Amino acid sequence: MIPAERQRTILTLLGNQEVISISELTHQLDVSHMTIRRDIAKLESDGRVMSVSGGVQLTETIHTELSHDVKINQHRNEKAEIGMYAAQLIKPNMTVYLDAGTTTLEIAHQLNHRDDLLVITNDFAIACYLMNHSECDIYHTGGKVDKSNQSCVGQKAAHLLREMNIDLAFVSTSSWNQRGISTPSEDKVLVKKAIITSAQQCYLVSDSSKYGKVATFHAVDIDSFDKVITDSDFPASCIDDLSERGIEVATV
Repeated sequence: MIPAERQRTILTLLGNQEVISISELTHQLDVSHMTIRRDIAKLESDGRVMSVSGGVQLTETIHTELSHDVKINQHRNEKAEIGMYAAQLIKPNMTVYLDAGTTTLEIAHQLNHRDDLLVITNDFAIACYLMNHSECDIYHTGGKVDKSNQSCVGQKAAHLLREMNIDLAFVSTSSWNQRGISTPSEDKVLVKKAIITSAQQCYLVSDSSKYGKVATFHAVDIDSFDKVITDSDFPASCIDDLSERGIEVATV
């Protein structure tokens, strides 16, 4: 059986059960563990499956994002830990971008004592918090308002970002895999691409519950990120895969 046939068979099997172990696949397809791992790596790079401990499952497709008010109450401990770790990476006198999101809001919560930073954001909650609780200089991108996400998106927001020289960007997402980050909103793609272009370093900040999900619009390749900051439930096999591609992974 050629690789393409094996990979189609793996997808068919996954259509009938949620998770399949590596051992079960080697038995059913009568090939080695190494062969199955290569097949899974190809399917994962295509965004079709995701690795889990000892096995593989289909990628979850999302068509809409939860609102800011809903997301802020999910995985709060993980987001707080990510926020504390990420804030420690911000050096004196940096120009920093905080992408819209409840994880990046946790980074903002750690900047109360900073008066040496210029912070750029498209997120209204982040801008409001920093206005009231920090001495940072603040730029909001402006642009088309996404009411549910409490942020600005689209070409106007992207235009401001392309005009800025940013030292460090923290980028958020509701869906990502080994291929990269994706979004149900085409307007958000413009913002994500603009920040990747403008920042010297880009860090993806996301709790592990977002991994293995894919949305309609591919926004940014995973290789665009210098570092991924996530929580300790992120699969070890995925850390190895990202490390082989030169992307540092920090689990907190």
